[in-house]
Amino acid sequence: MAHITDVLKKPVLTEKSLKLIQDENKYTFDVDVNANKTEIKQAVEAMFNVKVTSVNTMNVRAKTKRVGRYVGKTNKRKKAIVSLAADNKIDLFGEEE
Repeated sequence: MAHITDVLKKPVLTEKSLKLIQDENKYTFDVDVNANKTEIKQAVEAMFNVKVTSVNTMNVRAKTKRVGRYVGKTNKRKKAIVSLAADNKIDLFGEEE
């Protein structure tokens, strides 16, 4: 397995991902494009000390962007939606309860 910080890049904090956190206890991360589900599960469990029940991944293709006459592409990436056990929680915002 690669190092934890090589597998998990950053959490995805959008309206849809925050709703998944509240309603279904699912967390979304940007991960390395070569990481598989087993590596993602082990990295999340090691970094946040939680129990992962399932991992769903999706490849997000690069989008074409223009700035004036110049055309380029955004980076392709891989997203992982991680489901946690019922009594587990990840504190992404540094809040104390």
